Amino acid sequence: MFGFIGTIIGAIFVGGIVGSLARLLLPGKQKMGFGATLSIGFVAALIGGLVAQWLGVGSTSGIDWIKLAIQVGLAVVGVGFYSGWFFKR
Repeated sequence: MFGFIGTIIGAIFVGGIVGSLARLLLPGKQKMGFGATLSIGFVAALIGGLVAQWLGVGSTSGIDWIKLAIQVGLAVVGVGFYSGWFFKR
């Protein structure tokens, strides 16, 4: 419906939410700014949307909870690697 530009704008918006959720789910303080959070969330939203489409759960009626879970999971991994959280253990 919105086309390519709408998809990008939606991914930026969802990316901010997904990146912020990822930072909340990781314990401790991550030393990164909002730009890095938004960028990681944006990439996770795009890749997570593609994975959800591939799995056949990308477009459902209502809220796509499985797609959102995939996106947040990818963002947690991205934030963890960016902030070095995985290497602190």
